[in-house]
Amino acid sequence: MKEIPTTPYLIRAIYEWCCDSGQTPYMTVRVDARTRVPMDYVKNGEIVLNTSPDATRNLKIDNDVIRFSTRFNGVSREISIPVRAVKGVFAKESGQGLAFQVAPQPNAEDTADIPAVADPAVTRPSPSGGRAKLQVVK
Repeated sequence: MKEIPTTPYLIRAIYEWCCDSGQTPYMTVRVDARTRVPMDYVKNGEIVLNTSPDATRNLKIDNDVIRFSTRFNGVSREISIPVRAVKGVFAKESGQGLAFQVAPQPNAEDTADIPAVADPAVTRPSPSGGRAKLQVVK
């Protein structure tokens, strides 16, 4: 029997917890050839996306991919994120959430024909030696 990964279930759980708590769910994503986000908003190979119900339309968190449409500078964009590329899901207001170990990037041959197409906020881990913390940089 094929083992089902827990990551998509945890992403959905933190997303729902953020919404139920009145907080704004954000996702930090490693961008690769299979990640479809506006490349103008990618910083250091990552993007942070506001995934709140107010910021997205038709959000669908499947076991393999997360899809939704959102607006960047007034332009509607279709976003597609492989679940394996999600680095973390957290509440913007409190920073509480979960971080995930991101799988290695696939070979370039496997994704060469897939065009890459993210939110202007970027998070970076805390430089201190203590517990990791996500911070929104504007």
